[in-house]
Amino acid sequence: MIGILKIALRALRRNILRSFLTMLGIIVGISAVIVGVSMGTGAKAEVDKRIAALGQNLLTVRSGNMSRGGVRGGFGAAPNLNPSDYEAIRKEVSGITAASPEVRTSSQIAAGNQNSFVQVSGVSAEYLTARSWNLQGGDNFTEADVRNANKVCLIGATTAKTLFGENIDPVGQVVRIKSAPFTIVG
Repeated sequence: MIGILKIALRALRRNILRSFLTMLGIIVGISAVIVGVSMGTGAKAEVDKRIAALGQNLLTVRSGNMSRGGVRGGFGAAPNLNPSDYEAIRKEVSGITAASPEVRTSSQIAAGNQNSFVQVSGVSAEYLTARSWNLQGGDNFTEADVRNANKVCLIGATTAKTLFGENIDPVGQVVRIKSAPFTIVG
């Protein structure tokens, strides 16, 4: 055993460059595999995080499509869902944790001399629960706010930064959506 070890060490000493290049190849190969696996794991985690941000176990029901004069509109082209459909889903489908009707439009939103063109959604107080979203500050609006059509709203972090800058808390501020004043609650 000791004789074999001596022969191996002698061969390594005689071929230093070849030994170094072999070691370098092995090190680079193992490093490449480790980096590749790490990047794959990181990419998978990022995709999982983005899918989770859409809402886990989320089912979206949209109104049907339409066809006029041979032209077909996609889903949502025929707004034929109404509040009674929402109530029927809430009552008749078991296992629902949260449900929210949603009406969307795009609009300009303004605060002071700043403005931004954003998507505006009319939703219920359960919307954040249904989408698995957390507030960074403030509170969610209530079902009483929805019932009474109180002019309150939630805004996203990007919109808050655009309208108020980085150092101002948007909660309690007033924004104008289509010239109507809304108080930011979260």
